[in-house]
Amino acid sequence: MGGIQNVNYQKALDATLAGLGGSAPTLLLHACCAPCGSYVLEYLSRYFRITVFYYNPNISPESEYEKRTAEVKRLIAELPVKYPVRFAEGRYDPGRFFALAKGHEGDPERGARCTLCYRMRLEETAAFARKNGFDWFATTLTLSPYKDARRLNEIGAALESEYGVKYLRSDFKKRGGYQRSIELSKIYRLYRQNYCGCVFSKRGSPRPLPDPAVPPGRNRPS
Repeated sequence: MGGIQNVNYQKALDATLAGLGGSAPTLLLHACCAPCGSYVLEYLSRYFRITVFYYNPNISPESEYEKRTAEVKRLIAELPVKYPVRFAEGRYDPGRFFALAKGHEGDPERGARCTLCYRMRLEETAAFARKNGFDWFATTLTLSPYKDARRLNEIGAALESEYGVKYLRSDFKKRGGYQRSIELSKIYRLYRQNYCGCVFSKRGSPRPLPDPAVPPGRNRPS
């Protein structure tokens, strides 16, 4: 995949938002969980008319998936926003994730399996955005200190070209975004899980939730 090296994605996002001119275009926002969605919705709902797209077939077991889905819906209902936020749910098909992960079961976190999972979820988001006429698509995944923002943005940029829907480049953990998500999680009593959702990340848990006071890279799993 063609790489974009050393990009300041927060500055890229600033430039995009400044260029909107108060028009409030539509945004399909892929959300992985309520805690990550909290800050991103608080931030972006000032600029976009957002539909949260919950597509995460990587999450197991189904009870965990349902719990996280319910928390996202509750957050949307309770979070004050400038423009109303809607919710759309993709198909829960864990078999698709397991087929994709075949041969990558032993990959480390942030390895090739994660890249395939990023691509699966973002491509489904891009396809849904095109089918339903959204102006932009994005993901909350860049908020997490455990996720590779550069890799996610490269995938999003490639899908923008492929699907013809603008991708919102981001690194939501910047400017205290991750810390704010923790604050909002406390305010709204959100369920904060300690693994991404798949069985492969769970086998290494419990891992500590990242401490926002510790510089990135200091407390990440290997």
